[in-house]
Amino acid sequence: MTGARPLPLMPRMTLYRLPPLLLPPLLLLAAGCDPEPPRARSAPPPPAPPAAAPAAPAAPAPGPAGYKGLGAESLPPEVVAQFASPPLPPELSRRIQSMLDVRAPGAGVPSADGKNLFFTWTVTGIRQVWRLDGPRSFPAQLTGGEDATWVVGVSPDGKRVFVQRDRKGEENPGLYVQPASGGPLEVIQHAPKVQTYFEHLSDDGRYVYYRANDIKKDSYAIYRYDLQGKKREALFTEDGIWVLSDEAGGKLLLAKETGGSSREYYEYDLAAKKLAPLFGQNEREDYWAAYGAGPGEVLVSTPKMGEFRRLYRWKGGQFTPATPEIKHDVSGFSIDRKRQRVLYQVNENGYTRLRLLDPRTLRELPAPPLPKGDHVAVGATSPDGRFTSFSVDTGKAPATSYVYDWAAKKLTQWHAPGAPEVDLAGFAQVSLESYPARDGAQIPMFVRRPPKCDGPCPVVVHFHGGPESQSVAGFSSRSQLFVDAGFVFVEPNVRGSVGYGKTWEHADDGPKRLAVITDIEDAAKHIRSAWAQGGRAPKVGIYGGSYGGYSTLVGMTMFAGAYDAGVSVVGISNLVSFLENTAPYRRILRVSEYGDPAKDRDALVKLSPITYLDRVKAPLLLIQGLSDPRVPAGEAVQMHQAMRAKGLDSQLIIFPDEGHGAQKRENQVATLGHTLRFFQKHLLGDAAAKGGAREASGR
Repeated sequence: MTGARPLPLMPRMTLYRLPPLLLPPLLLLAAGCDPEPPRARSAPPPPAPPAAAPAAPAAPAPGPAGYKGLGAESLPPEVVAQFASPPLPPELSRRIQSMLDVRAPGAGVPSADGKNLFFTWTVTGIRQVWRLDGPRSFPAQLTGGEDATWVVGVSPDGKRVFVQRDRKGEENPGLYVQPASGGPLEVIQHAPKVQTYFEHLSDDGRYVYYRANDIKKDSYAIYRYDLQGKKREALFTEDGIWVLSDEAGGKLLLAKETGGSSREYYEYDLAAKKLAPLFGQNEREDYWAAYGAGPGEVLVSTPKMGEFRRLYRWKGGQFTPATPEIKHDVSGFSIDRKRQRVLYQVNENGYTRLRLLDPRTLRELPAPPLPKGDHVAVGATSPDGRFTSFSVDTGKAPATSYVYDWAAKKLTQWHAPGAPEVDLAGFAQVSLESYPARDGAQIPMFVRRPPKCDGPCPVVVHFHGGPESQSVAGFSSRSQLFVDAGFVFVEPNVRGSVGYGKTWEHADDGPKRLAVITDIEDAAKHIRSAWAQGGRAPKVGIYGGSYGGYSTLVGMTMFAGAYDAGVSVVGISNLVSFLENTAPYRRILRVSEYGDPAKDRDALVKLSPITYLDRVKAPLLLIQGLSDPRVPAGEAVQMHQAMRAKGLDSQLIIFPDEGHGAQKRENQVATLGHTLRFFQKHLLGDAAAKGGAREASGR
């Protein structure tokens, strides 16, 4: 398939943002997240003006950053060693290891002849690339070693596979090509402190297009690499965060990212070396696009003309609706190289539905006979458009991969998920529920419950990252670990989440976050009131990674007393120091979401968890990767040191070989294990924690 933004973990697709199925909510926390049948629910209404968050204390606001920089060089080795991960009890480690074996490979990239499927799999403990030489055949491992590696494309003749590789979670991946039969990787580009991303492969398979910030750290140039001559050519080097959305007829469809969810579109004529604006200029609107079927046509997904994202056909400055107007987002789309069909996904309140249309007539086409599930998502399409891979998550087992032959109208299952020594029938089923915010808005949440508890079950509330993300339905062995330990596992989609309209998504932009940050406290208030039994309210913990880690710190500080314990993974403790020290490209994109450090400094201080240390009442665990390029390790260290200086209960774990979350198997186990132990200790008690670990290990 060809078109808009490439996925960092998957083959190139025109999905304008990461679809829920391909990036599960706990990915940043330990690798993925996952109870009664779901109820039908309409989209949340636009929020009324909410009550403001509590005022910041009169104490002096946080001053300049207490640390400088990010990455391995930002902390001395002795500090890193001080916060090494302690060993876990063997029985708990074994249980987590067992649940991490409940998994499935990625959907995969089919070869042009349909005889091979290339996919990414974590069976070795780190993502690597594999090949199947037929449906349900024994897989051949193509890449290996300690560095995360994933497939991004296959040449039209099926003789080459293109992969990306990252080291220690630095998010500075390199781009490589490898014979499809296996063998050494040939580097296209992998430079220290440079991000190199695969963008596109020419129709004849000779050229690889990629983007990289090797000229300026906060700008991305577009390059073309000649696989025959083994030379690269800089095609476009203007300043800006540029993305190659598509290429056709000697022209490039370029997107310039102007914020976390806004971009402008241009067309660049390679022969004339001329850049022409198309749409989005100076609008701060959300667009993702790919070339359409006819001359001058562009397919565009955007919420500009309504509350929800819809697919349009753009030509000559005019937008024509291509998909029906519904109260759900078009969460991604793709079009094959021959422009025969458009596959698009609809986000129905956290469930992914597949639809098709003819790009010429815009008429709906029949979908392949795929099994029904919580998520039916597109993988990739072969260069000639004949074969497309799909991934189906039924909600009851890990996802299964299928390939559909459009010519033969035949659906084939290519690989099956694995669940060794685990009874999937005992897994909790997710239910879609909601809780009321103080202004009356209904906040959607996914809930999984253990079969029974003595008294009210303790609850762990998990807040997703982003914040432009969404907790979704679907199968999750990692969520089940919490259920097995005796917790109700709750995943809210507070204001700022995607999937519920642009009013909902942008309700927390910049200083507006002060008005809706109370959604975090309201979750705990509802749970303690509505889920009490016999006059006893349940204990409630708070958990999250990235922005979810920030949400955790807010819940433990600004709303101290709402939660009984918290675990923050790669979370932001001070929005000012975060914006001063995060990677340059991230700073540009995050200012639109959090606020400008100069113009909005007062709001950033009021929204910083570290401002409210004097309110803290409950214990906190912080987990951080040293190489994190998004949230610097200094964010966790300064929070821990400030809490300890005040005699508060704080623990810190730093992984020296990880970045923004855990990729390596042993670190995933440690993250989940210490999180579970922490909540068992503080929500169940020491004795119950030991018993819970023994019980879980024998499930």
